[in-house]
Amino acid sequence: MTTPLTVYLPFNRDCLRGAFVPAKRGTKPPNERGNWLIVQDQKLIVIPDGESFRLPAGERPAKLDGALGESLWLGTLGGDTECWVAPLPRDAVVPEEFHRETLVPMQGTRLPDELLSLGGMAMQALWWESTSGFCPRCGDRTERLAGEWGKRCPRCTYEHYPHLHPAVIVVVRDGDRVLLARKGIWAPGRYALVAGFVDNGESLEGAVAREVKEEVGVDVKDITYVGSQNWPFPSQLMVGFVATYAGGEIQVDPEELEDARWFPCSSLPGLPSRHSISRFLIDNFGR
Repeated sequence: MTTPLTVYLPFNRDCLRGAFVPAKRGTKPPNERGNWLIVQDQKLIVIPDGESFRLPAGERPAKLDGALGESLWLGTLGGDTECWVAPLPRDAVVPEEFHRETLVPMQGTRLPDELLSLGGMAMQALWWESTSGFCPRCGDRTERLAGEWGKRCPRCTYEHYPHLHPAVIVVVRDGDRVLLARKGIWAPGRYALVAGFVDNGESLEGAVAREVKEEVGVDVKDITYVGSQNWPFPSQLMVGFVATYAGGEIQVDPEELEDARWFPCSSLPGLPSRHSISRFLIDNFGR
């Protein structure tokens, strides 16, 4: 079976091509030494390195140590380099030798795909830590399960684990035209694909048909899976499809979208950056 090319999109761990082993199980290293993934308000603290960037390395960065939050062991890179995650408060001052680079593709990130993928995992780990401190059943403080990212409540014994929220995203084709939509908060002139979260009791294909009908008013058929992308803003799994137009006129849901329209495949508007599965689907199935 051929591996979908989407597995190598940034934010997918596969992008690191086996070089990273996550710290899901095993013993935490005794010394906090290695690469540091320091996140400040969806920005990664990096060191300029020619035309690219590298991570702070070695012991816990001394010049940031007074402001850094508790560190988490993320995993091992390249077989012998431990990766540590730590949050930096939004108002903390960053010394001149460091640089804050956004992890958000829509904000024009300049980080290479490998650092985006590591940074995405770091953001998800920090999000989980910030939202799992108390039991969702009884409200007592939780404890980390040994060798796991999961948490356990010592009072009621309820266990829960990091949450991923599945969402579908779809290219809708009709001959030599493609259906694109835009939200009002996006950059002027930028269009992308219809997307939305999967409901309880719903198949992925069912979610595709429902989202397209609800947001733009048309019906689709021949819904076919293409690939997926982890999207750490904060914890989504984007599942990509292609579909064929099956009828209906465009009727935009104004609570979800600003506009939706058919575009000739040979003349598309401004599109998302190459980092997203939205752009991957458009480039490979919408042109």
